Amino acid sequence: MIRKEPPPSIFDLIVCGAGHAGCEAAMAAANMGLKTLLLTINVDRIGHLSCNPAIGGLAKGHMVKEIDALGGCMGIWSDKAGIQFRILNTRKGPAVRASRAQMDRNEYMRVVQKDIFSQENLWVRQAMAESLIIEDGKAAGVVTQIGEEYHSRSVMLTTGTFLQGLMHIGLENFSGGRMGDPASVGMSKSLEEAGLTLGRLKTGTTPRLLKDSIDYDKLEEQRGDDPPQPFSFRTNEIKLPQVSCHITYTNEKAHEAIRSGFERSPMFTGVIKGTGARYCPSIEDKVARFPEKERHQIFLEPEGYESPEVYPSGIPTSLPLDVQKRMIHSIEGLEQAQIVRPGYAIEYDFVPPTQLLPTLETKVLPGLYLAGQINGTSGYEEAAAQGLWAACNAFCKLTGRDPFLLSRDQAYIAVLVDDLVTKGTLEPYRMFTSRAEYRLLLREGNADLRLTEIGRELGLVKDDHWTLYSAKKKGLEEALELLNNTQIRPDKPTREIITKIGGTAPNKSVTLATILRQPELSIADMVHFRPEIENYAQDVLAEAETQIKYEGYLVRQQELVEKFHKMESVSLPEDVDYSAVSGLTREAVEKLTEVRPLTLGQASRISGITPAAVSSIEIHLKKIGAI
Repeated sequence: MIRKEPPPSIFDLIVCGAGHAGCEAAMAAANMGLKTLLLTINVDRIGHLSCNPAIGGLAKGHMVKEIDALGGCMGIWSDKAGIQFRILNTRKGPAVRASRAQMDRNEYMRVVQKDIFSQENLWVRQAMAESLIIEDGKAAGVVTQIGEEYHSRSVMLTTGTFLQGLMHIGLENFSGGRMGDPASVGMSKSLEEAGLTLGRLKTGTTPRLLKDSIDYDKLEEQRGDDPPQPFSFRTNEIKLPQVSCHITYTNEKAHEAIRSGFERSPMFTGVIKGTGARYCPSIEDKVARFPEKERHQIFLEPEGYESPEVYPSGIPTSLPLDVQKRMIHSIEGLEQAQIVRPGYAIEYDFVPPTQLLPTLETKVLPGLYLAGQINGTSGYEEAAAQGLWAACNAFCKLTGRDPFLLSRDQAYIAVLVDDLVTKGTLEPYRMFTSRAEYRLLLREGNADLRLTEIGRELGLVKDDHWTLYSAKKKGLEEALELLNNTQIRPDKPTREIITKIGGTAPNKSVTLATILRQPELSIADMVHFRPEIENYAQDVLAEAETQIKYEGYLVRQQELVEKFHKMESVSLPEDVDYSAVSGLTREAVEKLTEVRPLTLGQASRISGITPAAVSSIEIHLKKIGAI
């Protein structure tokens, strides 16, 4: 019995690249019913964690939760392959607490590939897309390196670092998309011929070390949380055994070794032309920029249970191999460490993202979507988020729906996309909580409350997911009602209980919610007054506590959101002539013409557009009768 039907002659969507953006996009598109083809240079590397073996982190964990809430896959895959889970920033407020997990690299690929190959409406082929097929001014498929033609109604490029990738180790360089895989050479030319402008970026990775050559007795152990907290709202428990990471530091001797290699560094000698990541610099860049710093932290991250390799996070480098060895052997615990794979830098082509619509469709070529590092971002989570976003928009366009466009107060994913298409980027873009002006509304714990209903409307959130969400939402409503409606009288027994648990007894009758707002008390303490609180799930109680304790801040932030939406509600005509707007500087005219913002709010976020310029645009719109 054949379980996989033959592929169609014309696909709805072709996704080129099977990294985190491509896998998320292909799964989402197929789940929504699009006939989808996933092309990859190497089938064995589908879902590969090309750099560090970890998912999540500050702001990144938020996006993984949002992907999961919408019905995406990264959270589920991470929970199945995670070998150490930690909540970061637990001593800080709920807005900046974030999940991070170490992955078993091979297990992560295994679970991704299992889902990819078993997904209905999704076909996989090993092939290198060499050029676009363009028909009637629209993207209509791709031609592979060996001349195969695949036709489709839309195309998505999720090429990572593969577009004319060039790897550097010292002054030696060679073509490649990552170590062991070839670069994509032809697609860059095809994009330029389609009318897109390309740029050049750079990223890097660390040397991999042999686990059995590390002296762990000299290192600081870092354990995960017990019990581990999953990424996905759909995961009941983490089933894999958990392992420890370890911490060490560079030192002056290591820094001397690094400085000795500056004259053979491709970065310092001008061999590398691409711009590197500001917030994930190479170790040689750290040493050069911060000479006063005596040491830099290194996290030794296991690559997996059976893997013989360890990833020393914190020391990405493109220095010559002999310098890498001297640096490593100068570090405590790594004196005898063996380098299995050298660190290297990689340059690659990207498309400056102001050339994209907010849907991540290119402005010059309808039907062509870009997601991931090709848009100038760095990080697995940023890539996966864009893949999901672009797939949703391809689905909406092909099915005649309104575009999938979340607002900056709805999701970190929306902040990411809006920053890219509005402000652009000249260096690898990384998400931070500080980039989100409404981050108190965008907590990890309420990602499902913000987005699951939207995922349900798109068909991404299936029945089992919806049932879990509905139960949580109902439980939260009940818990909040109980806390807000239960009155506590200041009698002697009550005062004694509150004093015993470390709170301040009230002088009049108040609600449990009022008591809970005391910083010293937690929702668990409320069990003394209403024992049934213990019956609610921990995620329900955590969200209820956050909503009550931060109610005043949330109200104020919501007021700012309402002002923001007033600006967003003013649409800008596509054909507005900014040179005719009185009061705009030449710079403002050039930037507005390049970006072509869809709303007055988006215009206000373009770099260099002042409040005075926004007022000038608003006055012009009134003059021409556009508002």
